[in-house]
Parts: sequence; C-alpha cells; structure tokens
Amino acid sequence: MKHLLLSLALAASVLLSGCDRISSEVEKQQNGVISHLPFVIAPEAQHLHDRLIIGDWHADTTLWERDISQRGETGHGDLVRYLEGNVALQMFTTVTKSPSGQNYQSNSNDSFDNITALAIAQGWPVNSWQNLTERALYQASKLHQLAEKQPEQFMLVRNQQELKRLLDKREQGQKILGGLIGTEGSHALEGDLTNIERLYQAGFRMMSLQHFFDNRLGGSLHGTSNAGLSELGAQAIREMERLGIMIDVSHSSPQVVEDVLALTQSPLIISHTGLYGHCQTHRNISDELMHRIAERGGIIGIGFWDAAVCDASPKGIVKAISYGIDLLGVEHIALGSDFDGAVVTPFDASELAVLTHEMLKAGFSSDDIRAVMGGNMVRFLQQHLPVN
Repeated sequence: MKHLLLSLALAASVLLSGCDRISSEVEKQQNGVISHLPFVIAPEAQHLHDRLIIGDWHADTTLWERDISQRGETGHGDLVRYLEGNVALQMFTTVTKSPSGQNYQSNSNDSFDNITALAIAQGWPVNSWQNLTERALYQASKLHQLAEKQPEQFMLVRNQQELKRLLDKREQGQKILGGLIGTEGSHALEGDLTNIERLYQAGFRMMSLQHFFDNRLGGSLHGTSNAGLSELGAQAIREMERLGIMIDVSHSSPQVVEDVLALTQSPLIISHTGLYGHCQTHRNISDELMHRIAERGGIIGIGFWDAAVCDASPKGIVKAISYGIDLLGVEHIALGSDFDGAVVTPFDASELAVLTHEMLKAGFSSDDIRAVMGGNMVRFLQQHLPVN
C-alpha cells in the first residue's frame, strides 16, 4: 500500500456526499493503470494463455467498497476482469492497518491509521471502525457473499478438496475463479492468538505477519525497530502451523524472516515482492534471504509495481521474473501482483495475457510459463492447504 490520502474530514463528508462516490474517488487516486494503447498479443501467446491455470498470490480487492461481481471503472480487478484475464486462483488479502505518510523506509506506530478513516468513509460496519479483526472478517465476508451470489463463476478454496473441485471445473471448460483469503499483516489478530482460529474458521488460509508498522508479532521491513520475532509472534507461528495456515513474510523485517526460518521447517511465502539484486529498493529483502526461503521450498510472488521491479512495464515485470528464475529456480517463482493495493500497475487483471506474450518473446519455454503463471501456486497449495 502507498499513500492513502484520506483524512477524518473526508470520512465525515460521507454524511453529505455518500459512501460510493467517496470510495470511487479515493480508489481512482490510489489504484492506477499506466495509460497505454491496447496490447497486441501474438496468436500463439493468446493460444497458450487461454490454456493456462493462472494464479496470483496477492490482491487487495476487498479493501474497496465496490461490487466485485461487476466490471468496475476503478481499480485493477473484479470477477469480470479476473475471468477475462483467465485467472483461476486469486489470493485476496485483507488490509486492516496502514500509516498516514506511508513509505518504504520508516513508519512510526504513532502514525495515524488510514484504514480507520477509509472504513468510516466507505460505510463499513461500526464494529470494524476500531477493531482490526472485524475489518478482516468484513472484507472476507464479501467473498463469501460473492460465492453465494455467483457460484458458477466464483468459489472459495479452503482445502485440497475444494482446490481439486475448482481444477476439475476448469478442466471441463468452466470459466470460474477460485478465491483464497489471507491477511495483509497480523495486525488483524489484535494481539489475541485466539483470533487465529477465528479467522481460520472464516476461511483464512494465509497470514502475513507484518505490514507497514511494527506490531506485537515483530518488526516490519518498514517500521522503526528492526526487531525480530517476538515471543507472541513465535506462539502465533506455532498456532498457524497447527491449523494449517500458510505463512507470508511479505513486509517482515529481515530479522523476523531469519527468526521464522529458525523456528519452523514449513515453506514460507513472499506473496508480493521484487528481488533486491534486480531492483535495489527498500521494498525488497536480500537475495541471500530469498535463497534461504527457496531452499526451504518457499515461493516468491513477483509484484507488478515500480518499487518491486523498478520498471513497471510488462517487459520489466518479465525481466524481474527472469532474474528470479536464474537466482532461485523456476519452481520458486510465481505472480504477486498487488492488484488494488494502492499501487500503479501497467495493466489490469483482464490484460494478463501480455505477460504470457512477453515471456514468449523473451524466450521462456511453455513449461516455464505454465509454472510461473500458476503451476507453482497450484503445486504449493496442493501440498500445503488443509486436506479438508
């Protein structure tokens, strides 16, 4: 997430202007798409793309108060655009806390929390205004409602049986999106470990530990402490493992990543990131740590925005993917768009075929394209989702 330019005055103006208009205007400022002419996709690329199982590890679509069953005029993704892009699996991450003046270098815990203002401005339930667990649950409820409203086009994936059901439907030619639910930082726990099981029961199957603030579980990559994993954080990891929740160390401090690697043998996820050796920004942790995550069987989702890849163009994203393959091996590289995460991207979800096109142009084999575009995600989920 980058600068959510909201204020309490904006939130108060809901009373005069209406939630929908404010939400739309704010999102237009935050979730941009770089202006471009329609992409020209080579026929062989489109043919391959249409036959891929495509999966993405990170999108903040549920943060915004728009009907995600309909094609939107703002943001990067909704059910229509995900299906147009042939996405089969999308991890929807719930954002619960984000600092005013947000930056990649250092954010104080004393900073005003933008999501409070956003929740009020968008007319979220009152119990979510001051409770971060309720914010996560409210965002997840949108996906449950979508699954009930349009079961032929959207289903939740919470275990291996549901994953198999989704893949069988796709194999039979049904255009359906499988949604997974994760957290964007464990601020959503409110420091209470019993909330891990509460979120699990609501369908959460991936939890990241930090976002832009340090929290009770440990230090953020963008916080002030540079701290490692706290004792509460270690207890949270053990509880996540007990339940079968996958652990995402996006936004975690290097010391937290070190501590998690020392604590658990479970493969880790970095759901949306770049690689420091390719793009030397404070958003990306070291290649050495990436090596250690990959050696443990982890998976790295390559982002689609400038601070992750330094060149937010289809060709630039493919260069980052290529660097990751050379560094870590193709089996560890996946997509981590950060769609709808208050970032500017070169395309929206409906235009994902341009990545297949650019990978073919760059000399990728069809097997490597299949792996990166979704095959690696499917394999990881088959291995690490609960059985039922």
